Amino acid sequence: MPSTQDPTASADDVFELYDLRVEVVAPDGAKLYCGAKVGDYFELKGEMLHLPPGQGFSIYSLAALLPLLASKQRRLHPNDWMSTDAEVACPDPNCPSRFRIVRSGLRRFSHADTTAVKLSSTEQQQ
Repeated sequence: MPSTQDPTASADDVFELYDLRVEVVAPDGAKLYCGAKVGDYFELKGEMLHLPPGQGFSIYSLAALLPLLASKQRRLHPNDWMSTDAEVACPDPNCPSRFRIVRSGLRRFSHADTTAVKLSSTEQQQ
């Protein structure tokens, strides 16, 4: 998909990322301490995080998730643990909730549309 913004972009500068949905899960009847409710979620589409109207998300829970999200957005080797492990524990040690990360779609991006740094011809061949 050539860039519509940069006339020097080409199909060779395309990359793909998975959209993610991160949802709160917990055992039935569990008392949650992180401010979340079972079923609360956010979506990550490209680099943009989307919350449903009127719903918040703890910054401490988000801090526990952020290091994993970029990897979960990318294609992985089938034997990589990131391809199978999908739940992250709440950072509050007294809270039984988990955050389930599910891939929800695949989105295409142009390198030229996402950064000012140009690809060299060597990088495009790799």
